[in-house]
Amino acid sequence: MSPTLKTSADAAFTDAGEQVGLSIEDFRSATGRRWVLRSVDDRTVRTIIQKCNMSEIGARVLAARGILPDDVPLYLEPTLRDLLPDPDKFHDMARGAERLATAIMQDECIGIFGDYDVDGATSAALLTRFIRAAGGRTAAHIPDRIAEGYGPNAPAILNLKDRRGCGVVVTVDCGTLSFGPLREVRDGGLDVIVVDHHTAESELPPALAVINPNRMDEVPGYGQLAAVGVAFLLAVAVNRTLRDAGWYRQNPPEPNLLQWLDMVALGTVCDVVPLTGINRALVLQGLKVLAARRLLGLRALADVAGIDETPSAYHLGFILGPRINAGGRVGEADLGYRLLTTEHEDEAWHLARKLDALNKERQDIELGVLDAALRRMTDAAFANSPTAIADGASWHPGVIGIVASRLKERFNRPACVISWDGETGVGSGRSVKGVDLGTAIIAARQAGLLEKGGGHAMAAGFTVTKQKFGGFMDFLNDRVAAAIADVGMQANISVDGYLRPGGANLGLAEELAALGPFGSGNPEPRFIIPDVRLTYCDVVGQNHVKCRIAKEDGGNLDGIAFRALDSELGAALLEHDGRRLNLVGKIRSNSWMGRVSPQLQIEDAGYCGG
Repeated sequence: MSPTLKTSADAAFTDAGEQVGLSIEDFRSATGRRWVLRSVDDRTVRTIIQKCNMSEIGARVLAARGILPDDVPLYLEPTLRDLLPDPDKFHDMARGAERLATAIMQDECIGIFGDYDVDGATSAALLTRFIRAAGGRTAAHIPDRIAEGYGPNAPAILNLKDRRGCGVVVTVDCGTLSFGPLREVRDGGLDVIVVDHHTAESELPPALAVINPNRMDEVPGYGQLAAVGVAFLLAVAVNRTLRDAGWYRQNPPEPNLLQWLDMVALGTVCDVVPLTGINRALVLQGLKVLAARRLLGLRALADVAGIDETPSAYHLGFILGPRINAGGRVGEADLGYRLLTTEHEDEAWHLARKLDALNKERQDIELGVLDAALRRMTDAAFANSPTAIADGASWHPGVIGIVASRLKERFNRPACVISWDGETGVGSGRSVKGVDLGTAIIAARQAGLLEKGGGHAMAAGFTVTKQKFGGFMDFLNDRVAAAIADVGMQANISVDGYLRPGGANLGLAEELAALGPFGSGNPEPRFIIPDVRLTYCDVVGQNHVKCRIAKEDGGNLDGIAFRALDSELGAALLEHDGRRLNLVGKIRSNSWMGRVSPQLQIEDAGYCGG
């Protein structure tokens, strides 16, 4: 970023605020949300401008996110040197690292049991690549979502011992609540190391090591790590143990762990963990590795997906991630893992094309389940409950988590979607800020209302029977209602200020992008574009609404509202009939056919004057 004290966007930013002449409470939203201006301390803004030579918009964005002037340099350029913790500070890390280092040095095959989502696939691939580069041997198993369900299962893990010759198995992104299966595995004579980040109970499973920053006995501060971040710390610890043992003096050269940060960034963004602190450093550095296009699988997937620009967190979360996920959702569970570990270009292209096709299939299945879930939500038993709950027979289990996310976004409350197979249902839930869904699901399991259940604050999975479904709904709704009463749950959309269309230029888009990566815990800046006229509006792609916004001095600003066709937002845009609008959205650069231009990603709208 090339910061300046004053930019054209700053002028448009200031002028728009002065010209509006309205309180933010005067704006009306088509989607029923309240527009809330982020509060900032003006003295902090002025200090950031002066000390860090930043524009007013950039300074206000940082101040609104609690970044103090002295912390700006580390925020803008977070380094692993400054933010990466010593792995040995985590319980069981040294024990797990010693066991894996010993296995590598004694040529003992190491089993890796991963989850089928992006966090699980990247965690498994990271450890596989590291162990092999360090001179070790691996065998992996990624469970089938439908046939095996979530989490470790004893037959599959013991098969790694009996058929693949593994003496130790690492479970990644799962295992913290797998008491029964891991007890059976232990009794079968196999060492297990759990590498996870999901919410733990006071009791831990019977494993050689349970490495989880969300253990109840861990020191707070790193619970935001995704499983792939924990796996990276384990690789650092094992690498250090091998180095101290002199292993690299007469064996393979010591691997550079930074070369795999692209996978760490991918898993971190896609698991929607807060992009603050160490996660921010991992993602920012990982995006630099991704831009170098060294990993065959990710290079092929980026090309198949048509990414022809510098990758960002958006590309990780919305382009690459869904395709990696598609294998575990509607295809073969291990496709993503295989793509990330292949050393053959032909195989990389084959797997990338297959995942791209499966992602299209997943989108079609998702739309069908979402439509059915929305119809189900009209039932009286579900329509007004604190939790948006929808259930149906034989809904594809691979998309219920995505559909739960859509319901959460639509109704601004925690959402759970259940797919029934006979008398048993598999459920997936997504939550909103302030409501810890994982803890609620664990409590329901402890109360005997669920067969299985676990997760973390923002997402959870569970298995329920029809006999106990009503009791589970009542239990969950009571927990969620209490949490909502504590934190409040009015639908809000937070904005960073006002901006005229002419100020939404490429320079501003690039400056804002340099303040990223954005995501959970570090929201992307939004602005109100007040009192504008649309010169064009139509439907494009799969239910997206594209429009052009007239600038004050001629020309247009492109705008798009994703998945908005059947929503109140889409109706407000498509049926404006010449009326002037207030818009809320994010300023991004858009690359199309070799042309880069600014674009407003529209998230809300309202007619001027009510």
